[in-house]
Amino acid sequence: FFPEHPRSPPPRPRRQQVKKFAQKVMKTSDVRVDVKLNKAIWSKGIRNVPRKIRVQISRKRNDDEDATEDLYSYVTVVDGPTNEGTKVVDDV
Repeated sequence: FFPEHPRSPPPRPRRQQVKKFAQKVMKTSDVRVDVKLNKAIWSKGIRNVPRKIRVQISRKRNDDEDATEDLYSYVTVVDGPTNEGTKVVDDV
């Protein structure tokens, strides 16, 4: 064990970081996380948390009658970029 070695935070703080980021960007206090995003955060276990995850944040209208806010943010995971449609050009 090397105490000076930086460690990645566990998945729960990562999920809180995602929610805090969504609150800041979308300016809504109600943030809901998709099940797929939660699985992506926990995909490597508790010790090997992914450092980067691509997310999509959408602002939706709240249909609950007893809701305090009109809007909420919904955070989902986006599949990583693929190489479909790209071409490799060889120098001739």
